[in-house]
Parts: sequence; C-alpha cells; structure tokens
Amino acid sequence: QVQLVESGGGLVQAGGSLRLSCAASGDILRINAMGWYRQAPGKQRELVAAVTSGGSTNYADSVKGRFTISRDNAKNMVYLQMNSLKPEDTAVYYCNAQIRPITSYFARDYWGQGTQVTVSS
Repeated sequence: QVQLVESGGGLVQAGGSLRLSCAASGDILRINAMGWYRQAPGKQRELVAAVTSGGSTNYADSVKGRFTISRDNAKNMVYLQMNSLKPEDTAVYYCNAQIRPITSYFARDYWGQGTQVTVSS
C-alpha cells in the first residue's frame, strides 16, 4: 500500500504565508515527479507546481515568484512554500506523486486526500 498524506493547510490573511507538506509512505520502490495541484469551488483541478526526482521545477504562471516547491528524496516528502498569498489562492490543495511500488513493474499517479487553504481579504 502506498499513500500520500498532506498537512499544513489553514486560514491566512492576504499577504501571509503557509507551508504545505506531503509525506509518501508504503511499499515504494521509486518516486518520479512530485507536485501540488489545487481545486477551487466550481473550477477544474489545476497544476500549481511540480518537481522531478532530479530537482527540476515547473510552476503555474499565477504562482511564479510567490510559491516554491521542494522535495526531500531521503524522506519521500514534498513541500510547497506559499508566500504573498491572495484570496484567489483559496482552494483544496492536493499532493501528487508518480510512484512505482515494490510490487509493480510500472509507476502510476497517487493522490493525497487534500488540504484546505483559505486566504481572506
């Protein structure tokens, strides 16, 4: 069994900061890309940021310069530092990882349960 567990969401005022964490656990052979997605009410889930196993990063235009994604390969964790938060950043944030379990020949996407981030104006 492989699972992703997020933490760190909450309520913050505009201009504030939050740090999300996601821990991958279970029978993991290898983790490829890891990332964060978000889904606001009435909107589609969208990519916020992603990081490869080698450390290359990719960000949505709307968060560039404000959010930073990082990972700790030794701990199977990925983080999202969110600064200068805006009300439009309000959403449920989901951790995603492409993981090859020990019991499989192939990697597939795994998702966390989501953590709510609310930014008040």
